Amino acid sequence: MVTRTRIPEEVVATDSSKYPVELAATLSDKLRTAKQELVTQWLDRISARVAISTKRVFPTHELLNHVPLLIEGIAGYLRRPERDIDSKAPVVAKAMELGALRHAQGFDAYELLKEYEMLGEIIFDFLTETADQMPEEVPRRQFLACWQRTSQAIELIRQATVSHFLRLSASQINERENRLRKFNRTVAHELKNKIDAISNASTILAESWADQSQRAEFDAIIAKNATGLRHVLSNLESLSRTQADARHCRNVLLPEAANEAVRELQEAAKAKGVEVRLADLPGIEVDAATVELCLMNYVSNGIKYSDSGKAERWVAIEAAVEGPNNESDREVIIRVSDNGIGVPADRREHLFEEFYRAHGDTVTGADGTGLGLSIVRETVESIGGRAWAEFPDDAGSVFAFAIPARRKDDVEVANGLAEDNSATVG
Repeated sequence: MVTRTRIPEEVVATDSSKYPVELAATLSDKLRTAKQELVTQWLDRISARVAISTKRVFPTHELLNHVPLLIEGIAGYLRRPERDIDSKAPVVAKAMELGALRHAQGFDAYELLKEYEMLGEIIFDFLTETADQMPEEVPRRQFLACWQRTSQAIELIRQATVSHFLRLSASQINERENRLRKFNRTVAHELKNKIDAISNASTILAESWADQSQRAEFDAIIAKNATGLRHVLSNLESLSRTQADARHCRNVLLPEAANEAVRELQEAAKAKGVEVRLADLPGIEVDAATVELCLMNYVSNGIKYSDSGKAERWVAIEAAVEGPNNESDREVIIRVSDNGIGVPADRREHLFEEFYRAHGDTVTGADGTGLGLSIVRETVESIGGRAWAEFPDDAGSVFAFAIPARRKDDVEVANGLAEDNSATVG
């Protein structure tokens, strides 16, 4: 529920005896008459800024039909100087709906603020045109009073939208923190076990009674647990970068993020005899930590569960901006495919659940917490994306994630790359 928002009396009330009631009524009526046109302009401006079709900006008929109530609320506030906008006003409910919608679509607070900046520009442009068309000379002070009143209305509605958006975001962050606490407990237990194993093996190696074969066995235990420690710490490092970048918004080009993830896993791939193949990726801006974390989890799993029975073992990374048609959202879809052992059909449904390990009891030497895929899913969903797995008939697996491609530049870059590839093939 939105906290009751009131403007101090000295700001709101303009003394009713001095408030330009007739002018305010005229401008209010003009706003109401033009509300559908103004909402259409707003929708067009938003769609021009982000690569989302107009049908997806306000995706339900109910919301699209009720968005004009935002203009109604502003007009009503302008007309009546004694009126205030609080949590009980219908316009507040509609403003909150917009905040909930934008949260579900993965918008950030900056984009939301820009939407209201656009709305303010559209309304003030309309009022300016209306004032120019009025037949009588109106004192400037009266226009300024109406202008101030309109600004206050837009600000109050913006506060309702953004406050609800931030509350939903805070709730999501709290849920994520609870999961991270659970993750930290699991990781701490795993780190302790690995350190104990390394410590115990090192102690035995110092004993004179251990023969050569025993020493080789304990050397292998140390190496295996050291590799496991490196994997766990790598996940923690990527996760910490994701949290930091959520605040600092470090964007890089997709090829750069993919190269960094591959570089981190070079030694692991070499040890397992796996070739990591990187396709010609589009030069799209992405959140560095999010993409690196997801790719490192996917590629690491592809390496870990490679098929030792095959002479050629590989993991491949591909990406494209996709969308079925002009009426759907565009997404950057990144796929990591491999020719490994795959996942049994009866275990695929639970892959992205916390602590679930599809091969925990069937593959030896593949350590893990069972949290990697759930972290991938949670991370991409927090920015409006999704994660899933596909399983080709010819064995192996494909793990994918999609993140919104709202910038028109991203779509143009991807289309340019596709044309270049077509020309090369031709």
